Amino acid sequence: MNDLETPRLFLHPMTPADAEHVAAGAPPAGARWAPGYPSPGERGAASRFLATCADTGDPSPFCSYEIRLRADGVVIGGIGFHGAPDERGGVTIGYGLVESARGQGYASEALRALLRFARDQGVARVRGDADTGNLPSQRVMTAAGMRLVGEDAALKYYQVEWATR
Repeated sequence: MNDLETPRLFLHPMTPADAEHVAAGAPPAGARWAPGYPSPGERGAASRFLATCADTGDPSPFCSYEIRLRADGVVIGGIGFHGAPDERGGVTIGYGLVESARGQGYASEALRALLRFARDQGVARVRGDADTGNLPSQRVMTAAGMRLVGEDAALKYYQVEWATR
């Protein structure tokens, strides 16, 4: 599977070997990871990806992706699907960036690319959530075209839907 490209980023589909390194927090030879990568969230996503691969096979293209800078290939975070589309064509996404990469529009750029990709794959609905106090993540989803559809004491829920083809 090929990288998804944006003007400033490559979204690199994670292989099981990549995920093993991320889950262990140990970069493979030659990898360029930004300080702070992988976060505990990224390590957890990599572990879930490995569990899915073991249980049902590689879920690609509905997998995890490393967010890499086009300029130098440094991995600054991750984005991806929590699994393949459900019976109604819906998926859930998650993302995260290292501290030094935040506030520069990278997360919105990566999310817009992932949403376009999901739509091109025939996905009807994409869901995501953010902690109620995580205003930057809420702004990322809004900037990428997702709308607030609900909230509870802990989370705000966002979604984008497309007409089925």
